[in-house]
Amino acid sequence: MLDQAVIEAILAAKQAKKVSYEEIAGVLGRHPVWVASLIYRQATASSEEASQLAAYLGLAPEVETAIQTSSLKGSLEQIVPVDPLIYRFYEIMQVYGMPMKAVIHEMFGDGIMSAIDFTIDIDKVEDPKGDRVKVVFEGKFLPYKKW
Repeated sequence: MLDQAVIEAILAAKQAKKVSYEEIAGVLGRHPVWVASLIYRQATASSEEASQLAAYLGLAPEVETAIQTSSLKGSLEQIVPVDPLIYRFYEIMQVYGMPMKAVIHEMFGDGIMSAIDFTIDIDKVEDPKGDRVKVVFEGKFLPYKKW
């Protein structure tokens, strides 16, 4: 199956069952953003995860098989920054942008996160395997206006 057909099949099943990414995450024992990432073909399921998701959503065997295979990562336009650090944020948005958008819309409704009423925190998290960078974005949710 083509990735788009797999995505559409899973999203249709999710909508028909009226479940959230959070609920699916509970079934799979994963984070909701990872689940959305899987659904948008930016992550790959183990055979156990694929079986659990297929059983929970009533997915066809070909969808269950497809989500166990690696897919082409990245879903945004290809205007690539050259600075290595900035590129990594670009890469994060390529892989997790659509899943993050899906989870935000599910939690808040149709709208955006403000980049004006917005803060970002960057922390260093010490780890014996190598220090880690912790980035937290916090922006006001702005629903789209209906008129």
